[in-house]
Amino acid sequence: MFELQVVSNTPMDSVDDADVVAETFLVQIGYLPKGYDPRTGSLSIRDSIPYRLFMDFLMAKPEKAWTIDELAALLSTTRPTVYRHINKLKSMDLLESLDVKTDDGQLRKGYRIRFGDLAKAWSFTEANVTMAMENYQKTAVRLQELTRKRAEQS
Repeated sequence: MFELQVVSNTPMDSVDDADVVAETFLVQIGYLPKGYDPRTGSLSIRDSIPYRLFMDFLMAKPEKAWTIDELAALLSTTRPTVYRHINKLKSMDLLESLDVKTDDGQLRKGYRIRFGDLAKAWSFTEANVTMAMENYQKTAVRLQELTRKRAEQS
């Protein structure tokens, strides 16, 4: 299922602080809730697990596919917590999964920013938004037709 929050915004192309841009962007798209209050003893959003997962791992090494176990260990958290945040990014179509060979030689599923490039990954998100908006339009037209027909029958 594709899910993304869309809000009116101003491009942050004049801001030079990656953390400011990232925090704002992640709140705007709904990955981090507005007014996010970390429950894990983090002092700020930037110390939180979802922020660190995104910035310290996925964006810091976008070409690397990270396993859930690896991320859980590096973030000092549980696998379900990592899955929750990975699934949120997957629902925005920003991540892809790849097979990763672990130290013991086994293949595990790993996740990374699609194409190892957020700007390229965003094109998939945009395509999903376009399709969703077209479907909303068709539904609005159909609802108008049905309510008009109902009014004519009354």
